[in-house]
This record gives sequence, C-alpha cells and structure tokens, in this order.
Amino acid sequence: MVRSLWSAATGMHAQQTNLDVIANNLSNVNTTGYKTDVVEFKSLLYQNMQTETTTANGANKPIGSQVGLGVRQAAITGIFRQGSLLESSSNSSFAIEGNGFFQIQTESGEKQYTRNGNFIWATDRVNGQDALTLTTSDGRPVLSSTGQKISIPTRRANGSVIVANQIEITGEGEIGYPDDTGNIKSMGVKIGVYQFQNPSGLYKHDNSLYAVTEASGQAINEATSNGIRKSRVVQGYIEGSNVQVADEMVNMIVAQRAYEMNSKVIQTTDSMMDTANNLRR
Repeated sequence: MVRSLWSAATGMHAQQTNLDVIANNLSNVNTTGYKTDVVEFKSLLYQNMQTETTTANGANKPIGSQVGLGVRQAAITGIFRQGSLLESSSNSSFAIEGNGFFQIQTESGEKQYTRNGNFIWATDRVNGQDALTLTTSDGRPVLSSTGQKISIPTRRANGSVIVANQIEITGEGEIGYPDDTGNIKSMGVKIGVYQFQNPSGLYKHDNSLYAVTEASGQAINEATSNGIRKSRVVQGYIEGSNVQVADEMVNMIVAQRAYEMNSKVIQTTDSMMDTANNLRR
C-alpha cells in the first residue's frame, strides 16, 4: 500500500513541473520570438510481483504481474512552429518566415541564436571610422552570413550621409541603400540566417537566445548550404510568440485535475492504512 503513496507523490511532482512550464509559456505570451515548451512524461521502473512462469501448481503462466512505481518528466521540448508576424514601427525590426535563426555574438565572443529580430542600428567605430552596427536591443552585435559584425559606414563614397531608417533588407537578408536616383543598391553584406537539424535540442538562455549542443547539431548557414528550404527575412515586422493561450488554459486545467487525482490517491491510501491500523480495536 505504501507504493501508492510514492507513486502518487511522483505524479504530483510531475504535474507541478508541468504547471511550471505552462506558467512560463503564458508569461511569455507577448515575448518576441518565444517558442512554446511542452512537458513529456515517462513511467518509472516496474516492480515484478510474479514472473511469467510462476503459478501455484507450477504450470506455465503467459502473463506476468508487474506494478508501476510512478512517473517523471522525460523532457521539456520546445515547439518551433511559426509565430504570427506583427508589424513594427521600426525599420530595423526583422522577422523570419521559415526555420532560420539570427546569429548573435555575446560579450564573451560566443555565437548564439535567436528568433527575436527586434534590432537597432547603433553608432560605432570600425577601423577608425564612424559606422552603424546592427545589434540586439541590449547591444549584442548581429552577425552576417560570413560570421562578422554587420557594420556599414555612415558615409558613402561621394560623401553623402547614410541614414539608418533608409536602409533596406531583401527577403534573402541582403542589405541595401538607395543611390542618388532612388534605386536600392546592395552594400555587399547579408544578415546571417542559420538552421538546425534538431532545433528542440538547442540549449535555452535568457533573452530568447539559444546555444548549440550535440543534440541540436551544428548551425547550417543558409547562404552557403544547398538542399534546404531557405527562410525569408521580413523587414518592418517581428515574430510574435507562438503560445496559444486557449491551449495553455486547457493544459492548465488538465494538469490541475491530474494533481488533484494524485492527491486524492494519497488521501485514500492514508484512509486505508488508518482502517488497517484500527482492525484490532
């Protein structure tokens, strides 16, 4: 009878983790580029009560007798379905349609990845000259398809000033600027977009950043790789969270009911044990 106590306790722990994940999803419902997490469960070890060949008279018995010992979370998996594209007033905001990620360089020099394209053009000094560098909102540089910082000079060869809100980005991520006649000319720099064989295997950091792991596989550069479906960069938009509030509310109710049922098992077991202890009275 004690087994039921521990099995129900594991169920309560598992559903608490489930509720923690649901709460995190709901709290990030308006986080740019956020991807929903889902808890997956697995059963714990089974205890053999009887083997397949044991009966009272020694005859063969085709079916054994096993009892389970509870449940635990097997994984918390990110669901990387496309989020809605939300219009932005910023010319330096970009959304990705497809499976790609932007590449970011952290303060330590590590390369990480994100779907949050809410970028800014920050003033910078490159090789002793004034430049505009594409960065995240907290100042981390966005990298090009060649793995370099995306920096463009603030003046063209004819001396005219380059204005950040006139910079245009094509669907392939190519950066361009209008010439004297108003035609967009490429500046020879492309925003890096990368894919992964298993994006759910990426390691999650704060600020909607992900790091490469053995489970995710190495980053696949869309600019230099063939045989993959290329993503499209959309300027003037950001990708909203893919959290479905209605689904999360249903999942919350299911988790609550499962938690209540496991607590009821503990109460019932306690009542049965109390009855057994009072048999001699």
